[in-house]
Amino acid sequence: MGGARREGQHAMARAVADTLDDGAHLLVQAGTGTGKSLAYLVPTLARAVGSGQRAIVSTATLALQRQVIGHDLPLVADALAEHLPRAPEVALLKGWHNYVCKHKLAGGYPEDEEGTLFSATEAAPSAAEEHPGQAAVDDSLGTQVVRLREWAAETETGDRDDLVPGVSERAWRQVSITSMECLGQKCPLLAECFPERARTAAREADLVVTNHAMLGIAASGSPKVLPEHEILIVDEAHELGDRVTAQATVELSAAVVERTARTARRHGGIALAGMDDAAAELRTLLMQVPEGRLPAGLPSELTGVVRSVADAAREGMSAMKGEGKGEAAGGVTMAKSALLVLFEVADRLLSDRVTDKTDVLWCERGRRPGEASRLMVAPLDVAGPIAGELLAGRSAVLTSATLALGGTFEATAGALGLRAGSYRAESVASPFDYGRQGIVYVARHLPPPGRDGTDERVLDEIEALVAASGGGALGLFSSRRGAQLAAEAMRERLDTPVLLQGEDVLPTLVREFAADPAASLFGTLSLWQGVDVPGQSSRLVLIDRIPFPRPDDPVKAARAEAVAARGGNGFMAVSATHAALLLAQGAGRLIRSTSDRGVVAVLDPRVRTARYGTFLTASLPPLWPTTDRDVVLAALRRLASS
Repeated sequence: MGGARREGQHAMARAVADTLDDGAHLLVQAGTGTGKSLAYLVPTLARAVGSGQRAIVSTATLALQRQVIGHDLPLVADALAEHLPRAPEVALLKGWHNYVCKHKLAGGYPEDEEGTLFSATEAAPSAAEEHPGQAAVDDSLGTQVVRLREWAAETETGDRDDLVPGVSERAWRQVSITSMECLGQKCPLLAECFPERARTAAREADLVVTNHAMLGIAASGSPKVLPEHEILIVDEAHELGDRVTAQATVELSAAVVERTARTARRHGGIALAGMDDAAAELRTLLMQVPEGRLPAGLPSELTGVVRSVADAAREGMSAMKGEGKGEAAGGVTMAKSALLVLFEVADRLLSDRVTDKTDVLWCERGRRPGEASRLMVAPLDVAGPIAGELLAGRSAVLTSATLALGGTFEATAGALGLRAGSYRAESVASPFDYGRQGIVYVARHLPPPGRDGTDERVLDEIEALVAASGGGALGLFSSRRGAQLAAEAMRERLDTPVLLQGEDVLPTLVREFAADPAASLFGTLSLWQGVDVPGQSSRLVLIDRIPFPRPDDPVKAARAEAVAARGGNGFMAVSATHAALLLAQGAGRLIRSTSDRGVVAVLDPRVRTARYGTFLTASLPPLWPTTDRDVVLAALRRLASS
């Protein structure tokens, strides 16, 4: 292929080939620079085309999905051409809501009053985070919809990600539907349907590229959302558990009930007075429920109103027996799907899933001022569904740069439902010489982080480090407030530019950061895992504190309690494992090529002083460790001057 040999890549390719031979499960930790996508694609594509076994490759982010489908797969197919019996068939598969609906564009559905109620059902969380980066040309909803219509007339895929620049979520809802709202075989434009065309291509392909959200739908009881397959490759596998959890999380609020009643009235032609009454009662009662987890299940004062919601939704579905014609058919289908989803949510709340520890229930205040409270329900454990629905009965390869946490694969394997002895684990060699290319510095002299905001001594430490490096700092903060305070302070104290997440769309900020070696970029979670800036521009990675989950995170708190009830250490199994994963991801932002040099500075002394510190440091790339501030400042000055 014209590149340099990488021993880790070869070792991984051999391990993947062995796994495909014996139908086993394989966990592979392959650091940045290993070339892991080629390492799994070469043996997988050869097996799929040669034996007729269909393979599915799933990624967590749109960026990697684009790289695999647009660059890596064509490269591999070309390199393997003379070794394959025929040219490979490759397809891309996403959730229904990611495609334009031609019938809706043609007026087959009524205009959305407030957008699709439950569109998140099939919209990948990664897509929701990344689409805002495609800033719309005009903020006007009408202008965006006009541009969408023009694009829909010429696109060959109907795929939202092919529209650049993008549009707002509200504009996209005007031209898309969920699978539940689809008319299916009764649609007059079925032959031109973009999502149906994508599914047909997937059923005929040798290899299908999809995303973790689709795996989440399959794991949640809808396996037919994916074509039959014998091989599953999960890239960015460290995110699979959280994506499956997010896919199975639902909510109930007065606003959702009201919108469903309006949809049934406007598009289904039925008035559900009981649902309107239930919505008003639900709004009042939820304000009286304390925020946070409800471990005993649905409070008694809410049981009656939730049952009323379920009864009204069932009544509405029974009343809508006709299919309707023309635009009415689309409206009736929308109303039915909204009622069905609402009924299923209410029914889940009324079940014993919380009291028998299958689900976690909590009350959450509105995310924005003026928003009412909502009930949220998430699965306590997704290991069983992942193992049973996704991994069982097929060869599976799960890979990432961060799978061995605390020096072992046990935590990752357990989260995926893999028992000891049921899988193989490999950690392949990285082409980077971490010990010579970088330093990991723990500021042991600083005070432990408190709840009162960023300590002045921490700001002094950031100032000294960034000044020594002459900028080039990627600041990873555990809170938006912390990032903002640090950015404001550094703008006052330093003469190098400081960019702040939220002041522009993320792709623009990252481009500016990469283009100016003197610039620094401060931000929160999406920077911990989503930034790839090799070279001089990112020579100092700042981590303000150990990224433990919030103490009030209801799902993680419930999971920690469940581990403790089984005799385990809930803190280590949940909180420390979560922190180790994010620390490894954050530290991994530093060394992105064989020529990179720099420092990871952790400003939380607990990494060295706490008992769990050794677990955290064992998860980091093997950078040269030190707590000597003078050594680090001198190294940064030398790096800046060179």
